[in-house]
Amino acid sequence: MTTVSRREILQASALSAAALGAAALAAPAMASPLDHARMLPEGLPPREFAAAVAELRAIVGQQWVFADADSTLPYTKSLIPDPDHRHVPSGAVAPASVEEVQAILKVANRYRLPLWPISTGKNMGYGMATPASSGQMVLDLKRMNRIIEIDAELGTALVEPGVTYQDLRDYLDANNLPFWLDVPTVGPIVSPVGNTLERGVGYTPYGDHFFMQCGMEVVLADGTLVRTGMGSVPGSTSWQAFKWGYGPYLDGIFTQSNFGVVTKLGFWLMPAPPAYKPFVVQFDEMDDVAKITDTIRPFRMNNLIPNGVLIMGAAYQLAMFHRRADFWTETRQIPDAVVKAEARKRGLGMWNTYFALYGTDEIIAAVEPIVRGAFEAAGGKVLTATEMSDNPWFRHHASLMKGGMTLEEIGIVRWRGTEGGMVAFAPVAPAKGTETRGQTALAKEILAKYDFDYAPAYAVGGRELHHIIFLLYDKGHPAEERKADACVREMITRFAERGWAAYRTGVSTMDLVAQQYGDANRALNARIKHALDPNHILAPGKQGIA
Repeated sequence: MTTVSRREILQASALSAAALGAAALAAPAMASPLDHARMLPEGLPPREFAAAVAELRAIVGQQWVFADADSTLPYTKSLIPDPDHRHVPSGAVAPASVEEVQAILKVANRYRLPLWPISTGKNMGYGMATPASSGQMVLDLKRMNRIIEIDAELGTALVEPGVTYQDLRDYLDANNLPFWLDVPTVGPIVSPVGNTLERGVGYTPYGDHFFMQCGMEVVLADGTLVRTGMGSVPGSTSWQAFKWGYGPYLDGIFTQSNFGVVTKLGFWLMPAPPAYKPFVVQFDEMDDVAKITDTIRPFRMNNLIPNGVLIMGAAYQLAMFHRRADFWTETRQIPDAVVKAEARKRGLGMWNTYFALYGTDEIIAAVEPIVRGAFEAAGGKVLTATEMSDNPWFRHHASLMKGGMTLEEIGIVRWRGTEGGMVAFAPVAPAKGTETRGQTALAKEILAKYDFDYAPAYAVGGRELHHIIFLLYDKGHPAEERKADACVREMITRFAERGWAAYRTGVSTMDLVAQQYGDANRALNARIKHALDPNHILAPGKQGIA
């Protein structure tokens, strides 16, 4: 545990006061002239905030605390709508070790300083590094970036929050280890820890990231260090081999929650298969999504298609590499006919369904005719690399389905306007055609009401599907940002009225989504929160848990 002398605190306090400036010490909840770049915590007087900052600097070093408007500015960047500036941090602190995390929590408890933990802060579409409420100090874990262990026999990994998927890929390549990673959309810059804790998904047979997680190290709000599963057994060699341990399974309560700070996470790596073959199936009508879903479901249930299947809407595909103004300059929602025509010019269908077969050449040769026959009977056009080799969308998804590193999908934020804006709405439903047809119709209706385009993707798991709706808007246009905020709130409410609640959401709508899950659920979460974090210093408001 890091210890700090009173002399060090006083020295750092003087530095802190100079850095914060007289305005911060005298002042108001909003201290920044830099366009809402920084807000102080509610109920924490400026002088006490400055004293807390001084203690934090004594723990991690002067250069690793960011508590003025200029240095805090990078942490305010977000793609989601925040028209009323309700998600502005007070600053950030970046520890380099578990011991420094524990020391920071001690300070936070003493001053009642709220902390917002992040891994790499690249949670695009959901808020990036910004907190659920203004004034929280970002606990930036980027300096904790060790790959602690890769077991080459078992194919397991143990990493810290600051490690990215690109770091892991580089390590595997440098050591010639025959494993694939399963990555989210912008894998190179994303942390496996952060993505798994948000229960993110990917594109290979290991695409359910939390299911493939095995063992955590967690610092509780009072500084207690807990290792879940087999990790709590002294000398255990099976921490990353056996998920469940003994007694109640704890790992789940530290995902999508504010019950602790995860400082290490274990997970399983996918052995590189001897053979791999990617496919795309194209359908030309919007209503075809129901047929696609019903065709996929039995293959996912019996694991003949082992990876998560993506049903990509044409508008989403176009937005990756093009801007809206290339095809449509009117304010109202871009018509299906325009989307279809532009998709056809580029070798795309209205829906483009990506999946892959894995194993040996013999296994793929036996399964392919069965899958191909089912899709063709449903009216789809089944294509492989032979026909699609120069198609950038096919290459992109073929790479993702074998754990490839790409940032191409970031291009969708440029779809509309001068400043990128994107918010993700992700309702869950059973993998049934009637559900996809109903969700598609409702999404198009609500988005059209606000003059936004429907840019969807469906991710089909074993028995469920995630409907990922990217609301693309111009964040540089204040009126449009406010419309986007109203639109996503209406979608959350009206979808929930049909039984379709989101499985994940941005910081601006966490409380609204939590409401859809009922009072009993929220009350239980609140009881756990109060037991583990009585001062409520860890990420208040995350997932609607105060």
